[in-house]
Amino acid sequence: MKITIVGTGYVGLVTGTCFSEVGIDVTCVDIDEKKIENLKKGIIPIFEPGLEPMVLRNVEKGRLHFSTNLASILDGTDVIFSAVGTPPDEDGSADLKYVLDVAREVGKNMNDYVLMVTKSTVPVGTAARVKNAIQEELDKRGVKIPFDVASNPEFLKEGAAVDDFLKPDRIVVGVESKKAENIMNRLYKPFTLNGHPVIFMDVPSAEMTKYAANSMLATKISFMNDIANLCEIMGANVNWVRKGIGSDSRIGKKFIYPGIGYGGSCFPKDVKALIKTADVNGYELRVLKAVEEVNESQKSVLFNKVLKYFGGNIEGKTIAMWGLAFKPQTDDMREAPALVLIEKLLGAGAKVKAYDPVAMEESQRRIGDVVEYSKDQYEALIDADALLIVTEWPEFRFPNLNVVKKLLNNPLIFDGRNVYDAEEMKDSGFEYFCIGIKK
Repeated sequence: MKITIVGTGYVGLVTGTCFSEVGIDVTCVDIDEKKIENLKKGIIPIFEPGLEPMVLRNVEKGRLHFSTNLASILDGTDVIFSAVGTPPDEDGSADLKYVLDVAREVGKNMNDYVLMVTKSTVPVGTAARVKNAIQEELDKRGVKIPFDVASNPEFLKEGAAVDDFLKPDRIVVGVESKKAENIMNRLYKPFTLNGHPVIFMDVPSAEMTKYAANSMLATKISFMNDIANLCEIMGANVNWVRKGIGSDSRIGKKFIYPGIGYGGSCFPKDVKALIKTADVNGYELRVLKAVEEVNESQKSVLFNKVLKYFGGNIEGKTIAMWGLAFKPQTDDMREAPALVLIEKLLGAGAKVKAYDPVAMEESQRRIGDVVEYSKDQYEALIDADALLIVTEWPEFRFPNLNVVKKLLNNPLIFDGRNVYDAEEMKDSGFEYFCIGIKK
C-alpha cells in the first residue's frame, strides 16, 4: 500500500513516520521547500520524543519520502491523508482554506481511485466540502474517476505522540462506503494488535468526536481550576479534593490537576471552533463558553499572586521562570500560559529570566530577547526576587533547595503546577504559594 500525507506539521509528520515504521510506503508533502529540504537532511522541525530516530531510520530504509509536489506523486497512491493546518479565524471558526486547497489539487491531478482522508481537526461538514471540491475539479476536467472521502481524527498527545499512534487506545474513522472501510481496516491492522478497536461511524460523527473529546478534557481542567480558586478562599486543600474525587471511577484521576490553564495547539483552538459551530447553527454551548472564560482568567492567577505579594508593585524586580512550553516533553508554545505571564510581568516593569529544557529557541522565535534566557535552571535564579514554576518538567521536581535558596534574593516560590509539597517547602525555609491551597 502506498499513502501520501499532505502537511508535515505535528500531526502529519508523526502520522507519516509511524505508518512507514510498519512497512508502508509513505510520502510526506509540504509546500514549505525549506522544511522539506531539512527533512531530507534529517533535520526535524518539531520536538517530539522518539520521532527523530524513527524518521531517520525509515528514510534510510526507503519507506519514508518527502516532496513539495503533490501532483507528481498521486499516481499509484491508495490513500491521501490531509493533515494541513486549520488555524482559528478571527471569529474563532476553523480556517479551512488549506484543507480545501488540498482537495482541489487532488481533483485536478488524480487519475485513479483514491481515498481522501481528513486527518486535521475540522468542523462537522468539512468532508462534504472536501468531496464537493474534488468533484468540481473532476467536472472541470470532464472526467469520471471514483473516489471516497473519510474522516480520521487524530488523538495524539504532544510529548507522547509516537506511542499514542503506535499503541492507540482507539482509532475513530468516519466513512461513506464499504470500500473505504475495508481500506482503513487494512491500513490500521498493524496498530490494533493490542486489542483496541477501530471504531467506524458516519463521517459527521467522526468529525464531531474529535471536538467533543478535546472539549471534555478542557472542561475537566477548567472545572478543577475553578474549584482550586474556591479552595483557596475557603481554606480547603485542592490536592486532597482532587484525590477525593479522582478515586471515583466515573470521574477518574486524569486531567483534574489544578494549574495555570491549558494551552497548546488543540484545546484552545478546538473549544473556540466548537463554540463557533454551535453559534452559527443557532445553539449556545454555555458550558464550553464558561470553560474558555475560566481558562483565560487562570493564565493570570500566578501573576496576580506575585503582584499581591509585592504590594502591587514589581517594577524593577527580577522574576525567574522555570518552563516556557505549554506542557512538558514539547517545545510547543502556542497559547502557552508562559506567554501571558511574560507579557504581564514585563508590562508591570519586571525583568524576566527564563529557562526551559527545549522551548527557549521557540520562545526566542516568538518573542525575541525580551526575556533573558539561561543556560540551566539554576542560572535563571541568580539575583532573582522570586521563582515561578510554569511548566512541570521532570527535572524541576527535585531541585537542590539549598542552592535555590542561596541563589534567590528571597526564598520565594510561586508554583503554578503544584509540583512541590507546601509543608515541605515551608519546613525548608521557603515562602511558597501554589494553586488551590490557602497561604
